[in-house]
Amino acid sequence: MPQFFLNKRLIILLVSIIILVALIGFSLKDRDKLTWPEQFVKDTIGLVQTAVSRPTHYVAGFFDNLKDLQNTYTENKELKKRIDELARLESEVQMLKKDNAELREILDKKESLSDFDPIQATVVGRNPDKWNELLTINKGSKDGIEQDMPVLTANGLIGKIKNTEPFTSTVQLLSSMDPTNRISAEVQADGESYFGLIEGYDKEKGVLLLKGIPYDAKIKKGQNVISSGMGGVFPKNLPIGKVVDVTPAEYGLTQTAFVKPGANFYDIEHVMVVKRSMVKPELKNMIDDEEEEL
Repeated sequence: MPQFFLNKRLIILLVSIIILVALIGFSLKDRDKLTWPEQFVKDTIGLVQTAVSRPTHYVAGFFDNLKDLQNTYTENKELKKRIDELARLESEVQMLKKDNAELREILDKKESLSDFDPIQATVVGRNPDKWNELLTINKGSKDGIEQDMPVLTANGLIGKIKNTEPFTSTVQLLSSMDPTNRISAEVQADGESYFGLIEGYDKEKGVLLLKGIPYDAKIKKGQNVISSGMGGVFPKNLPIGKVVDVTPAEYGLTQTAFVKPGANFYDIEHVMVVKRSMVKPELKNMIDDEEEEL
């Protein structure tokens, strides 16, 4: 008797497997229409998925909206803080301009080393072989551009005008290795000013070399470097960059500061050419004055 039930169970199992395989094979066949059991199962599963997915998506969307609202609140708070800071800075600038105008009026000084007239321009050409040397802008002599005028971006000085054509000009970048590419610069160091010359560019470190600084000058990392206005061409106070390191020069008589440029020399699109308002003294007059002093 037990053997009979065992064989019966085995037969039922085999028949079930055969039926299951047949159903699987039948369902895998390419058919235009599904059978009503398949349609019923498919519709039932679809309804269940819809019923589950809608609340799930609603809850997920709710939390996403909360997160976006929190981010918006944080960004709005930060923007308000910056607006307040800009308003304060604008007020300080206005006060400084007023004080400067009054002091210059008292001293009967109509011109300043920092006065300049800006000319907006756009970069229209750049040679891949001289990417760190030269670029071309869409303003030329017809627009008042002249040789040796300084060129800067919103972040700082990038170079000077090398030569001009009627409608275009070539800009020589500070990263150029041309030994004649020099700019008189000033380090603002804790209420003191130390002067030197921007001479050269270290491509590996991406820094300008500010040479000729007095050996006893207290130069520190993070101090601002600006144009000095003493070269007779560049206005004063044009931003150049920040000091990242200082090292004694040869023989220890002077120091060399490594300056990280404020501007990105690799990615330049819009620039500003500045024309110094103060008249540059003639070289002949400067030589005559020195001879008279001697």
